[in-house]
Amino acid sequence: MQAWRVHRNGEPSEVMRLEETDRPAPGPGQLLLRVRAANVNFPDALLCRGHYQVRPPLPFTPGVEVCADTEDGRRVIATAALPHGGLAEYALADEADVLPAPGTLDDAEAAALHIGYQTGWFGLHRRAALRAGETLLVHAAAGGVGSAAVQLGKAAGARVIGVVGGPGKAATARALGCDTVVDRHTDDIVTAVKDATGGRGADVVYDPVGGPAYAASAKCVAFEGRIVVVGFAAGDVPAPALNHALVKNYAILGLHWGLYRQKDPAAVRRCHDILTEYAAKGLIKPLVSERVALADAASAVQRVADGTTTGRLAVLPTGSGTPTGARATGADAGAAGAGAAGTGGATGEGAAR
Repeated sequence: MQAWRVHRNGEPSEVMRLEETDRPAPGPGQLLLRVRAANVNFPDALLCRGHYQVRPPLPFTPGVEVCADTEDGRRVIATAALPHGGLAEYALADEADVLPAPGTLDDAEAAALHIGYQTGWFGLHRRAALRAGETLLVHAAAGGVGSAAVQLGKAAGARVIGVVGGPGKAATARALGCDTVVDRHTDDIVTAVKDATGGRGADVVYDPVGGPAYAASAKCVAFEGRIVVVGFAAGDVPAPALNHALVKNYAILGLHWGLYRQKDPAAVRRCHDILTEYAAKGLIKPLVSERVALADAASAVQRVADGTTTGRLAVLPTGSGTPTGARATGADAGAAGAGAAGTGGATGEGAAR
């Protein structure tokens, strides 16, 4: 089979090699998966660089989430079991991490529903307890993680402020359903958030960026607000001033979704059922901006690493789903956001772009 493999750490475009190799052999409790679509995540770039919290042995195949077929013919989504990741024709997954693929989504969309939307749901509902009518500030709102949070926030009945970088991503964020869009290249984030909320600030901040985004968040979070720390795409891990959190009465909440897989897998399955229901009702729809062939996977991972993409990029090893190279249009982004925008009422437990 063909698989992208990393033999040394570095930039994805420099260290990923497309090779012919044997199909991986499942270990105890594992399944062999024929990959339909692999969603490209920022952690794939961090894995290549050797900067992720999980460091698989070299050589390894990146690609942490897939839509795939099992050997007994089930269409599933899964977190791939490294070192045999999803940027290949075949991958491995622990049987406990395999979930039914939603029938209302194509292969690329189904793959994109998994980690980003699970992270968003746990962050907004389990950690931040987002309530209808509250204001949610989402950094990197046009990216894969941010776009999921925007849709989930709208589904929960929140008012959503999206922070993006550039006019193209601003248009995507508006189409996804953001009530207010802030361009960090031209706007002051703190001033814009205060203006949009009558000086109150954001009740919940969803931050996959870190660095200057976190610094701005601490200045515009509301009284009894919650900052959910999801990642550090900016490359700078901030050191929060805890005295500031004390005097302003806000909470700093960490969110590492992978820990739920280890500590509370039943909650992950319940979340999947909720997300599947949301997708069936049109409340959420992953924005897949581009679908590429397996041969183009290294370039796709590099572009995600560089922060030049919107939504999700999907690699289609078998050519399934939308024709290779098809890009999402503004209308596609609007369709992805239309169900979430203004829906309201979908509560949490009830159901560096």
